[in-house]
Amino acid sequence: MARNNEVESPAINIIRKGTEISGDVTCSGDIRIDGILNGTLTSEGKVVVGESGIIDGQVTCKNADISGTIKATLTVKELLQLKATANINSDINTNKLSIEPGANFTGSCNMGSVVKGIKNDPKRQASKEKIEQFA
Repeated sequence: MARNNEVESPAINIIRKGTEISGDVTCSGDIRIDGILNGTLTSEGKVVVGESGIIDGQVTCKNADISGTIKATLTVKELLQLKATANINSDINTNKLSIEPGANFTGSCNMGSVVKGIKNDPKRQASKEKIEQFA
């Protein structure tokens, strides 16, 4: 009886420089964008946008590493990293945010439990009530 010794590696999808996609992209693995995406991107893994990459639309993912241009609403469930060459013109919803010196960011940013979906956390509610007492 033969054994199958192949190990499945996680799929990495790549949209290369010179490629332009208009529409919605959904993937269960990681994806790298070096081309142009006009539309919605939903990934259960990590989204990497290279220096030549451009996304115009909406992005939802687990983690993101941005070096290119984003003109989209970003929703990142865990960590969003903006590299020095990043140009972001959008609203950001993330749990954690890392911005390198040189990155350009214009928009609003919501961080923390809002992304996790625990808006009614008792600890947050108690803190909110204390703040309202002093207002």
